[in-house]
Amino acid sequence: MRVLFVPHTGIQWEYLPQELGLASGMTCWRRLAAWNEAGAWDRLHAVLLEGLRSRNQLDWSRTVIDSSRVRAARRGPKAGPARSTAPGRAVSTRVLTDGQRIPLAVSLTGGNRNDVTQLLSLLDKVPSVAGVVGRPRRKPDALLADRGYDHDECRRLLWQGGIRPVIAERGQPHGSGPGIFRYVVEHTIS
Repeated sequence: MRVLFVPHTGIQWEYLPQELGLASGMTCWRRLAAWNEAGAWDRLHAVLLEGLRSRNQLDWSRTVIDSSRVRAARRGPKAGPARSTAPGRAVSTRVLTDGQRIPLAVSLTGGNRNDVTQLLSLLDKVPSVAGVVGRPRRKPDALLADRGYDHDECRRLLWQGGIRPVIAERGQPHGSGPGIFRYVVEHTIS
């Protein structure tokens, strides 16, 4: 197996160096797209999570959700008539990680989607993780989130699902820095 290292970020597929002895850039792109459509990446993610759980390296005591927005370079394949996915518009990436910052689920949406509307769908994307004797695990004990996820309905649904919400409330003063909040949260959860 050869490992490909291209010291240039954002390289276009057709400019992939032929000297590496690999297939053309377009063939590599087609293979990547085929693997994606076949669910290979989702399965690989599940296998890696199972391996981590079998070694007791997943921290289910708390998860953290956050999002970031970037400008879309081009229109995505799922782009509809909405302006949110047009070229130059923002795209949001939401990541749900365990207490060790290991990604459990990721989603991409248009930049105009509120964080609170995407919370439950992101939690549903967490795969069922086996790896130890007993029932596979899908949900954390607690969920930490910023003010963008502050909504009574979300809190209620999290409690009903057996997940304790630790969500910063809108209108409340900020701490003197993220370390203060993390210290309080760590001692509240423990």
